[in-house]
Amino acid sequence: MRHLYKPPGRAKDYNKLLWTTLAVLFVLSMIFQPRVAFDGAVMGLKTWWNIVFPSLLPFFIASELLMSFGVVHFMGVLLEPVMRPLFNVPGAGSFVMAVGFSSGYPIGSMVTARLRSQGLCTRIEAERLMSFTNNSSPLFMLVAVAVGMFNNPTLGCIIAGAHYLSNITLGFVLRFYARNDAERVPEPPAQSRGLAGQAFRQMLQLQRQDNRPLGKIMGDAVRNAVTNLLNIGGFIILFAVIIKMLTAAGFINSLAGCLGIFLLPLGFSPEILPALASGFFEMTIGSKLASETTAPLLQQVVAVGMILAWSGLSIHAQAASMISETDIRMHPFIIIRVAHSFLAGLYTYVIFQWYSPLQPAAAAMAAAAKWQNWNFTFLNLKLFGVFIISLVIIILIALILNLVSNIKIFTCKIK
Repeated sequence: MRHLYKPPGRAKDYNKLLWTTLAVLFVLSMIFQPRVAFDGAVMGLKTWWNIVFPSLLPFFIASELLMSFGVVHFMGVLLEPVMRPLFNVPGAGSFVMAVGFSSGYPIGSMVTARLRSQGLCTRIEAERLMSFTNNSSPLFMLVAVAVGMFNNPTLGCIIAGAHYLSNITLGFVLRFYARNDAERVPEPPAQSRGLAGQAFRQMLQLQRQDNRPLGKIMGDAVRNAVTNLLNIGGFIILFAVIIKMLTAAGFINSLAGCLGIFLLPLGFSPEILPALASGFFEMTIGSKLASETTAPLLQQVVAVGMILAWSGLSIHAQAASMISETDIRMHPFIIIRVAHSFLAGLYTYVIFQWYSPLQPAAAAMAAAAKWQNWNFTFLNLKLFGVFIISLVIIILIALILNLVSNIKIFTCKIK
């Protein structure tokens, strides 16, 4: 029997050929529709400059500084007894949670990649962390979506609450993902001074190894943060142009029709489907379209909750670029995004029914005007202060728990 020879890497060649064809079609579409491409680029640039850049820059710089100063190693040793039983991730994952839940996409992926490259977590642990610590920014949900798009600040609590609650739920579930992972991160040897002493020694050891002066550390942090944000801006502009092109070609309406096969039997209005189709590619554009439809308010809010949880192919591409130099795989992240979308939609529906955010139009307009008069940069700095305070509180709680544990051990030895 003759065996057909199959050259290695044939599937990879087909994959690259497919992407080459799509790139050529994209260039041709821009040549034949230059106005559409320009409008999409302007829309993406405004989104990045007005929302993404000011909201993420402080967190990117802070995360770079804290990692350089060894705070992640400090929290990794200190919070290992807390993070391991809850989420089956190392204590260093607490830093990823703090920055991921307070800043927004895709900083959770960036910090997770740094942990993996420094050997602070295994590949499976990095995939768990990356999957449930990537969230939409609270500033974006509470201000840009609730106030800017819906003109109703009370909706922000519903959208953000369902978003975070569903992701934490998935974090608990993910602790069972690949539980028999053979890879292990070596733990530091136990010391007589206890957990807090080990944590401080780990942080000081890293600071001694880093011989860069303070000015160099701050300069590198700012440069890395701006470079990552420029990369993110490129993805946002690219996908904004793609959405405009697909809309002009009628593809978005076709995708909306496909989504209708599954969503119309669940009671969704046909008017909300194009917004969900656009949100499949870029969440900001999809959320805005959902808030402008004539569908009932409940369906608009549920659709926004699903879009923000899915996060869009634009965010997926940004996350993939962040982990491109590691061995972290993307498919667990995408699967969890699908689960997050459905779970966030369900939680949003339940919370909306219970919370009943409907209020008189005059009161909603007055509350929205009050929020819109606040300076966006001031709100972002205020949220950044909450992030720093949250880190301090987490560390203090861990220290107290460690102190209580040491007291109990000391008491048992006396007895």
